[in-house]
Amino acid sequence: MALVGRPNVGKSTLFNRLAEQRLAVVDDTPGTTRDRIMAEIEWNGMLFDLVDTGGIETYQETTNNPTSSSNFIKEIKSQYETAISEADTIVLMTDVTTGITSSDIYVANLLIQNKNAFKDKKILLAVNKCDNQNRTMNANEFYQLGITNLHPIAALHGLGIGDLLDDITMHLPQKKANNSNATTSIAIVGRPNVGKSSLLNRLLGQDRVIVSSVSGTTRDAIDTKLTYHKSTITLIDTAGIRRRGKITPGVEKYSVIRTLKAIDRAEIVLLIIDASEPFTSQDAHIAGMTLNRLRSVIVIVNKWDKITKDTYTMQAYTNLIRSKLQFLEYVPILFLSALTGEKVNQVLPLSLQVQTDRQLRISTSQLNRL
Repeated sequence: MALVGRPNVGKSTLFNRLAEQRLAVVDDTPGTTRDRIMAEIEWNGMLFDLVDTGGIETYQETTNNPTSSSNFIKEIKSQYETAISEADTIVLMTDVTTGITSSDIYVANLLIQNKNAFKDKKILLAVNKCDNQNRTMNANEFYQLGITNLHPIAALHGLGIGDLLDDITMHLPQKKANNSNATTSIAIVGRPNVGKSSLLNRLLGQDRVIVSSVSGTTRDAIDTKLTYHKSTITLIDTAGIRRRGKITPGVEKYSVIRTLKAIDRAEIVLLIIDASEPFTSQDAHIAGMTLNRLRSVIVIVNKWDKITKDTYTMQAYTNLIRSKLQFLEYVPILFLSALTGEKVNQVLPLSLQVQTDRQLRISTSQLNRL
């Protein structure tokens, strides 16, 4: 099920409400969400995947700020188009307090005019912020958008959510909930712009998340499930962590909080280091945060293709990392390039091996002999 709509109508608020946890960053700034964010939802014994998307813009605002979402319109468009094409049910969200806008009309027409392509998809209309009787009555004007299956809701307060979920599950393929939740969670963490999202896309073989040379492109912790050699794995892409003094209040601060929570949810942490830049104290600080949370760590040295190498280069860099991360002298180190794909195929097998070692049980007698 995909949530779509123009920016700032409350999609991420509804997503967090349904997921029952704060997975998506919520802020008053339009364009806060950029990538597709997924969560598995259970309602009345039914399981379905919920997808939050970036706001659909009808025009590109001119800005000199390289981190503004206005500079990622094309990439955000690709993300929500993928979400729509893969969804069984689409929920168009609007805001009753602003009335019908040109952007609402654009998105509704986008869905209605492509109904032949979407003939097997159910389209619902959720009118958000209906937290009193007058606003609930005003929601009726949104029938003008041409979508008759309308639900007045208030995502922040949880009003009308039950009826919406009943309607959603009514039109979804039957998928019963089960108790099998065995999955290996792997968080990809590091400083901004070290190649975390590029590595995720390379592992998946598709453009799952937006990648750019602008630091701070990723804002949410983004979960992606896959099956590798009969093992279920959840990969979590995260926002880059800058030094505490450089973190700006607002979206970046919330993004870092999501990253720390992603580490808490994970069992394995891939610590990404940029081989083309000097090893920094922030790399060591992030490594320390993972150790404090008792997570298994694999050090990934990315952008290895940019390094002029000889026979001793890898060993020299390994010695450097060992000296900087003396508290993690036992962790494996993998040199690769997310850009070219060099040695990326070793990431998942190594992660599963680390997970196996992590679950190793040592008997009392063996421990006494040690």
